[in-house]
Amino acid sequence: MFFNYFSGLLIGYLFGCFVTGYIVGKFIKKTDIRDFGSGNAGMTNTIRVLGWKAGFVTLLGDFFKSVFAILLAKYLFANAVDDRIIVVFTAAGVILGHNWPVFLNFRGGKGVASIFGVLAVMNFWIALMSGVFILTIMATTRYVSLASILTSILIPILFVVLDKNEPYIVFTVILAVITVYKHKDNVKRLLAGKESKIGKK
Repeated sequence: MFFNYFSGLLIGYLFGCFVTGYIVGKFIKKTDIRDFGSGNAGMTNTIRVLGWKAGFVTLLGDFFKSVFAILLAKYLFANAVDDRIIVVFTAAGVILGHNWPVFLNFRGGKGVASIFGVLAVMNFWIALMSGVFILTIMATTRYVSLASILTSILIPILFVVLDKNEPYIVFTVILAVITVYKHKDNVKRLLAGKESKIGKK
């Protein structure tokens, strides 16, 4: 059983290492996107450096790699393990791979788009509500970092209220901690009033 869970974690990690922003940057500018902007390989920095189209491609890539990884693990280990636990292990692998990809010297993104791919498999309605929430905060404040942090905190609350699935609650709480940690520099800039707004040069 442990081997199955570890395999799910490994599958997720390998999928997570497919960092779309980095790949898009290599194709469009023939360069490492992490050398520009915030130095991050995620969707927000891709938008700032390469524009909205490249950012949208990055969003789709990071979203669907999470979905595919989890669906693959569920298919491979169907009826062999607890479905919820294999989802959690694979999802954890995706986020770890995206944030700390071994093939990119452990410098990836912040995992926000990947988190939504994970949520889409765990609970579609919570994913939808979280999506509406993050877009609302982004449209209101134009701070992607603030929207990401607040949404990561909202997600486990929604699971507690609407889903009551204990493995998912624990996982999303840990996910919120990781997300806030990955945004620690953004928090400092937000408090100092120096955080960049989306769409602003």
